[in-house]
Amino acid sequence: MFSFFKKFKKPADEPLDAPQNDPARAEEDAEDAKAAQTESAVPLADETEFEHEPAIDAAIPPQPEAPPAVAPEAAPVPAAGEPKPYWQDRTDSRWSRGPETDAASKAVEPPDPAAKKSWLSRLRHGLSKTSNNLTSIFVSAKIDEDLYEELETALLMSDAGVDATEFLLESLREKVRAERLTEASQVKSALRELLVDLMRPLEKTLMLGRAQPLVMMIVGVNGVGKTTSIGKLAKHLQSFNQSVLLAAGDTFRAAAREQLVVWGERNNVTVIAQESGDAAAVIFDAMGAARARKIDVMMADTAGRLPTQLHLMEELRKVRHVIEKAMPDAPHEVLLVTDGNTGQNALAQVKAFDDALGVTGLVITKLDGTAKGGIIAAIARQRPIPVYFIGVGEKVEDLQPFSAEEFADALLG
Repeated sequence: MFSFFKKFKKPADEPLDAPQNDPARAEEDAEDAKAAQTESAVPLADETEFEHEPAIDAAIPPQPEAPPAVAPEAAPVPAAGEPKPYWQDRTDSRWSRGPETDAASKAVEPPDPAAKKSWLSRLRHGLSKTSNNLTSIFVSAKIDEDLYEELETALLMSDAGVDATEFLLESLREKVRAERLTEASQVKSALRELLVDLMRPLEKTLMLGRAQPLVMMIVGVNGVGKTTSIGKLAKHLQSFNQSVLLAAGDTFRAAAREQLVVWGERNNVTVIAQESGDAAAVIFDAMGAARARKIDVMMADTAGRLPTQLHLMEELRKVRHVIEKAMPDAPHEVLLVTDGNTGQNALAQVKAFDDALGVTGLVITKLDGTAKGGIIAAIARQRPIPVYFIGVGEKVEDLQPFSAEEFADALLG
């Protein structure tokens, strides 16, 4: 195999300018030999000639020294008494974000005063029946037993219940005697203050950002508006820069999944649903999707359950157990949706669902038309679970955070 290379090897004693078979190769070898003889004839310069040449020094200007590194300044800490950022102290709303890592991107604008006025007007209109019954008592009235009897009847008819009615009347009598009230208008103002004090413990801020995802389990009987309330809540959450995912866990009621999908399309929210199957499995899949997509809030719809049907309530406990298995500290909120028109039956629902699931908040819907409103006073007296939202219509803006003062003004306006 080496014969190929030996064939073209030049003899050691052959001169450089010897003729070759290839004329071009011979010409190149001749030029290389001539250049080598020329280099050998030029003596090397002394090494000292290349030290500190002016041309080289001029070509490379002196480099400035780098400035010393400075540690970044820490963010200023607000002094005691200074107002907190808007997203940390929302005194004008029932919302609160909780601790934030990127607070600047999460800040929200204050509510529109015109929209607030419109909401109060709709609330007053929704509770106008009860308001008319109560306020008419104080027109040219004397402060006597007849006044207290009329108030007792009006409060009972407003669904306030026996316990709350007796409590309010007893407190009102004491307040009238202690403050020596002599005018009917003064008694009306005193009753308003007592109503506010009774319902104020139901005001509670819904904390956002304390978990990712924040899991909400929505429960309630059939027909109270669970699915509609979920759609409205999703819109509210989006206004606070929260990403939302919905789980169609109501696999029992016909068209429940389709109704939730429609709300998801309106709000541009993803809905996890299945054609058929177990509700717990659907919600378990939704939680996995919410964690993988880093969703802020995941709301799980559930089938309507009558509290008297124990086997159906047991299915809700199973759903809660599956949620706890998927995320140990979940569900973070168990919201019970109740109809404001059901009167004392709503109080029975609150007690039953709270005993079975541990309800953390209430959403009271349909406080319009024939709604009487006194049920909130009964809840405050019997089972003081926070009322996060109340609704007075079908529009998205008709679901608003609960305020004791606003509600008392609507009842006694």
